[in-house]
Amino acid sequence: MFDQITPFVVDLASSPLVYLVLFVLCLVDGFFPPVPSETALVAVAAVAATSGQPVLAVVLGAAALGAIAGDSIAYAIGRRVGLKRLRNARRPRIAAAFAFAERQMQRRSASLILIGRYIPVGRVAVNMTAGATGLPYRRFLGISAVAGVAWSATSIGIALATSSFLHEPLVAAAVSMVVAGGLGLVVDRVLGRIQRRRDARAAAAADREARPTPATDRPVRTARATTTPRTATCPLTTGETARP
Repeated sequence: MFDQITPFVVDLASSPLVYLVLFVLCLVDGFFPPVPSETALVAVAAVAATSGQPVLAVVLGAAALGAIAGDSIAYAIGRRVGLKRLRNARRPRIAAAFAFAERQMQRRSASLILIGRYIPVGRVAVNMTAGATGLPYRRFLGISAVAGVAWSATSIGIALATSSFLHEPLVAAAVSMVVAGGLGLVVDRVLGRIQRRRDARAAAAADREARPTPATDRPVRTARATTTPRTATCPLTTGETARP
């Protein structure tokens, strides 16, 4: 079903409806990853680069606005669902994505949201976790706006670079979709490798802290208590003053 969406969008390239369709696809993809917003955006941009229709600036704006709106919906879902239910996702990959996002959200929320936009499952996990952890919405919206514009510009840039070598719209669109998909996989693999290394270093540090410190065999010196003799004075019963 979803495989037919991209050809359908390409067929609408010469119609003003393509902007609305792109907006809706990017919006739904913000909380439902199976929708192929990247491939549709890159394909339409490749067609626009070779044929002149649709207008690339409007394509970028429609895709960016849809991405920002979709991210906000994912944020609202995460805020309503909560962390406990997110951790208990049935699919292991989705549960792992939520666990990673939860660990990183408090330390590097901006970079996490920006990078997560390029990973279909990752961006949903990141944005839902942002809502579930209580990240202020104003901060989230600002970061999401930057991420949405950057993601749209990158996808269009891939299409333009491909179209400069391939002048056939459909061929350029197909190659651009492959490049965009490969970029997402590369980002996913690199982030996974970085996280595994960090986890290994954290486990090693925790292991070093858990090891008992060796006891010293040196005897412990205790200070002896010294008493200062006091001169006792006894009252005279005869009434005479004592002479030294």
